Amino acid sequence: MRLLPESQCRSTRNDVEGEKGMPKSLVIVESPAKANTINKILGKNFVVLSSMGHVMDLPGSVMGIDVENNFKAEYIAIPKKKKTIAALKKEAQKKSEIFLATDPDREGEAISWHLYNLLGKKKNIRRVVFHEITKDAIKEAFKHPGNVDMDKVNAQQARRILDRLVGYSISPLLWRKVGRGLSAGRVQSVAVRLIVERENKIMAFISQEYWEVEAELEKKDRDARFTAKLDKVEEKKAELKKKEGADSIVDELKKEEFIVTNVQKKEKKKYTQPPFTTSKLQQEGFYKLRFPASKTMRTAQQLYEGLEIGEEGNVGLITYMRTDAVRISKGSTDSARDYILKKYGKEYMPAAPNKFKSRKSAQEAHEAIRPTLPLREPGSIEKYLTPDQYNLYTLIWNRFISSQMTPAVFSVVTVEIKAGRCIFKAHGSQKIFAGFSIVYEEDGEKKEDENLLPSLAVDEKLNLLKLTPTQHFTKPPARFSEASLVKALEEYGIGRPSTYAPIIYTIVARNYVKRREGYMHPSELGMVVTDLLVKNFADILDFEFTAKMEEELDEVEEGKKKKLDVLRDFYGPFEKDLLFAKENMRKVKGEEVVTSEICDTCGKPLVIKWGRLGRFLSCSDFPKCRFAKSLPTKVKCQEPGCGGMLVERRSKKRGRHFYGCSNYPTCRYITRKLPAPTD
Repeated sequence: MRLLPESQCRSTRNDVEGEKGMPKSLVIVESPAKANTINKILGKNFVVLSSMGHVMDLPGSVMGIDVENNFKAEYIAIPKKKKTIAALKKEAQKKSEIFLATDPDREGEAISWHLYNLLGKKKNIRRVVFHEITKDAIKEAFKHPGNVDMDKVNAQQARRILDRLVGYSISPLLWRKVGRGLSAGRVQSVAVRLIVERENKIMAFISQEYWEVEAELEKKDRDARFTAKLDKVEEKKAELKKKEGADSIVDELKKEEFIVTNVQKKEKKKYTQPPFTTSKLQQEGFYKLRFPASKTMRTAQQLYEGLEIGEEGNVGLITYMRTDAVRISKGSTDSARDYILKKYGKEYMPAAPNKFKSRKSAQEAHEAIRPTLPLREPGSIEKYLTPDQYNLYTLIWNRFISSQMTPAVFSVVTVEIKAGRCIFKAHGSQKIFAGFSIVYEEDGEKKEDENLLPSLAVDEKLNLLKLTPTQHFTKPPARFSEASLVKALEEYGIGRPSTYAPIIYTIVARNYVKRREGYMHPSELGMVVTDLLVKNFADILDFEFTAKMEEELDEVEEGKKKKLDVLRDFYGPFEKDLLFAKENMRKVKGEEVVTSEICDTCGKPLVIKWGRLGRFLSCSDFPKCRFAKSLPTKVKCQEPGCGGMLVERRSKKRGRHFYGCSNYPTCRYITRKLPAPTD
């Protein structure tokens, strides 16, 4: 880890309470909420101010990267932050000590680095890092201040420069080839590809018919009934493709005796899961609370930065919520185990603490997401939280406590029943010890459903009550939900914990993907742009290539690789692809389809064109006539007597899709869900 030279900093006093008569120290964090919480912890000898996020960035109007000069980045003060910067500089001049206490990740380190440069590189500027906003963690961090970690800064800069090179090079190309205002992103475009490829598989899927046969059986003494499913026919897996085959088996079985031939009983343990990483929190936030990833992270940020909890004042309730590690501190582990022992008893607490293995790329300096005080039960603070804050805190607290509990134990029974040349199977499961599941069960995993079977013995004869053949069809792969998309991004190594929510937000905002009933559908525009990018930028859109870039950025952060080497290795092949695409990419923009509709303004035919939001209707006499409107769906307006057609629209404020009448403003009918077509 390479830090700023020690000569540029000086040691600070260990007494964070300050000394009588000494000037106050300045502490800078990113958000007002975080500033408020920390200010109450540090006391009157510190002034805690917020930078309101990043204060410097690359310019918006130009690329801002000098490729010929070792990819030198031109950072400027963000125009909206000039007043904030001026206020920070003014306050810094009055203080003998300045502490940069931004978040403990690459973005936080970059903010500290920019602040360090903006405040004149004073020798008494120090960096403090903590992963939870509690009194003990804050005071410990201020006892051991350090320097800005330039390896983290370089990793953040490398990502920012890579994203800028891709976005500002490919986006203008899309303007010329598809429609003005389009944009491409190094990671976002790969995420869209995942969704598009899943949609292509769904469209290409051919459903296959198959049949199953179930037997409702009863013990001879008629004390219990249960159901068994046909498993084998003549020792081969039962494969009934048509109704005729199923009916034939049913007719045959009506004449046979049903005899138990095998009974297997065993205990099965289901082990607890580790505390939340960012990815898992977003997935479970979706499954259990129906929160979009952005809402989960926004609410988690509030819990991390601190909330007013009665007499305790402002308290940070959870540890830092952007992490891919599953490690937890010894102190928090011990607290959880003490709680479990007192609340549930020793049978719910394992002999030794549960330990979990992180993913290869995980930042082990971080902890998993956990409550800062394990003994702070959700019910004890519910009245101080909003419903969203309470529900998410409860989710995090339950998951953390359960992670230090014993396995759940099930009694599993499998019974084989012979009937002529056929074998039926019945499965039973009963939870005999709740273990961790008394506190928490993960929604995204396969459940152990309880299904009790009667006591059965080998050679026992059963009564056949009913045979039921049922028709089924194979199903295409499911579309991605936000949760399953986050899971896929993590499994492919695309992006990192802090990027999942922004990726989803961006691809929806750019109209490449639409949310419908909880699932991600690629728009027509998204499919066209993805096809063009895959054909012309095979490396950029490749899953393995994108994952490899993430690994290289991790190596920059770890000091194992130079930022400049990563940028050079990337830009050489990318530049060749860019030159090829400029000459060879298909130009969709010029493609027009003449329709039978007439322009409302000049009476000339309307044509279908491509634009920033997809296809639309435009006057064929453009640019003399600028009339344009959305393409109508094939669904009539639901307003009685209207006669218009529904068209897809987007709200200007939030970019949400809805359907409105083509006769607007005469008819103001709108709906979020497109009704079924009616004749």
